[in-house]
Amino acid sequence: MRHTTFYLQMFTRPEGVVPPPREGLSVVHAKKPTIAYYSFLYDTVGGEYHWVSRTKLADVDLLAIIHDPRVEVHVLMVEGVPAGFAELDRRVEGEVELTQFGLTREFIGQGLGKYFIQWAIDRAWSYKPRRFWLHTDTQDHRAALPNYLKAGFSLYKEEVKGED
Repeated sequence: MRHTTFYLQMFTRPEGVVPPPREGLSVVHAKKPTIAYYSFLYDTVGGEYHWVSRTKLADVDLLAIIHDPRVEVHVLMVEGVPAGFAELDRRVEGEVELTQFGLTREFIGQGLGKYFIQWAIDRAWSYKPRRFWLHTDTQDHRAALPNYLKAGFSLYKEEVKGED
């Protein structure tokens, strides 16, 4: 199956504030999440978009990533219910990568993505990196790329993989 991967970045924090679209929102830093909890988030958010990279890792290798103090897993909660998550990776000096980001199906289309991506941008820039970046592809939700561009990311590379 053919798909295109889009690489996006920003070098300065964009101006602007995105107010919470509703009451009852919080973002919880899941410090040292268990494999079961992380897998629940990863599969619930990314399952229908063919997220598989983390499922291929042995538990010990996954734990080495998600328990690294330079990797943060943040869970968007709506009235106590996990609605999505963002994973920030600061293991490369001077950079922050948004390695995972998304909402669960039940919470898509409520304005939460715009709010949560701005939250993630603000969190990333609190570390004063030279660059904040991510990648997405044509298998992700159709709104992913437009939302990242609206949030202030710029496209710097495209890769086409797979066969027609």
